[in-house]
Amino acid sequence: MSVITRFAPSPTGFLHIGGARTALFCWLYARRHGGRFVLRIEDTDIERSTPEAINAILEGMSWLGLDYDEGPFYQTDRFDRYREVLNQMLEAGTAYRCYCSKQRLESLRAEQQGRKEKPRYDGRCRHLTTPPADAESTPVIRFKQPREGHTVVDDQVKGHVVFDNAELDDLIIARGDGTPTYNFVVVVDDMDMNISHVIRGDDHLNNSARQANILQALGIAPPVYAHVPMILDETGKKLSKRTGAASVMDYRDAGYLPEAVVNYLVRLGWAHGDQEVFTLDEMIEHFDITDINHSASSLNPSKLDWLNQHYLKTLPRAHIARHLAGHLGALGVDPGAAGTPDIEAVVEAQAERSKTLIEMAQQSVFFYQTPSAYEEKAARKHLLGAEPTLLALHEALSALESWEASELHNAVIGVAEEHDLKLGKVAQPIRVAVSGGPVSPPIDQTLELLGRKVSLSRIAAAHEWALQASET
Repeated sequence: MSVITRFAPSPTGFLHIGGARTALFCWLYARRHGGRFVLRIEDTDIERSTPEAINAILEGMSWLGLDYDEGPFYQTDRFDRYREVLNQMLEAGTAYRCYCSKQRLESLRAEQQGRKEKPRYDGRCRHLTTPPADAESTPVIRFKQPREGHTVVDDQVKGHVVFDNAELDDLIIARGDGTPTYNFVVVVDDMDMNISHVIRGDDHLNNSARQANILQALGIAPPVYAHVPMILDETGKKLSKRTGAASVMDYRDAGYLPEAVVNYLVRLGWAHGDQEVFTLDEMIEHFDITDINHSASSLNPSKLDWLNQHYLKTLPRAHIARHLAGHLGALGVDPGAAGTPDIEAVVEAQAERSKTLIEMAQQSVFFYQTPSAYEEKAARKHLLGAEPTLLALHEALSALESWEASELHNAVIGVAEEHDLKLGKVAQPIRVAVSGGPVSPPIDQTLELLGRKVSLSRIAAAHEWALQASET
């Protein structure tokens, strides 16, 4: 069987973390089996669907690297096809027009609830051949659900799930205005697109029996279902926007690499032994829906930080630089401006020191812009009283013929030895002088990146600041 999976979000909001995980699982399963991955936009809820949400979904998938082989298909473009199948089902007797008024249905529901019965349609119009005397002018269309026996779903995650057909309602598959409903259009799309495997959240498990029965009525074998448990927040509660159900692009804006987010997502409910870090090729090689956990997974932000730091250290510097550039731009820095350090070299210097791209950007601004002020505590601790050291450093560094890290390192050590100082007593004044604070990459690497002119200018300015501060 050729594997074809689909990701079918409703464009009524952003691509949240749960949806992104579902898309990833569908994508991985198709890639592992040499199949195809379809993107379908389920936009039949016209009032709530927005172009902005569609763009957010497409942007999120692009950022995560989840390319699709077919689509995006929009359900609103397929209404003629849905009407065609509806007419086929009416002619075949597997669907029927229901003329019951809203008032009658509400009264029926209230009576059933009063008897503590499960509310469902009583089938009044199920066998009608002509409209009743009290017929509504715009009947809905219902699916004629089998009343006898059971519907069995061999779910790849949930196992053998049995539904009593007597408990299943004759669900509405087209509204009075003719627009089709969710459970119907999903079935037609899965049928027409030859979807072989449906991987989705377990909140859709109950829909699987209804959809499988509609497919059977159309003479089509249902796809293989795999219903994935939900994702919980850190406290074990259902996700809210505050705890992680917001746009997956929030992770980009918070400074995470897409590789880290993908690795994080795949481990939310799936495992391969004790392995935590996966390349994309390893995910494709090992991923199987039968290995998805049966229980819900919880977010673990510290794990995401750890993964992100791992990828900051190990991915190609050019790749990280492309992502870092946007965060630098948000801080008013142009990393491509003339006379500034190469951004890849900055990444090399900062990779071991950052958990996120935002941290890396914030810690790297001084490479591109002279700090407007020194951190007060650092300046008082490391600049005040260091005037002779700063002056000696300026003279020693000015005399260097080669502005390379090794030569800079030797010059700093030479000043320390000459003045009988520990290395920190020399390095820290330079660090504050050139970066504005007490933290930077190794001082020789920092000076090399800043260059001769900028480094000497900032050391001279720090010397002047220290002289003036000592007089007040």
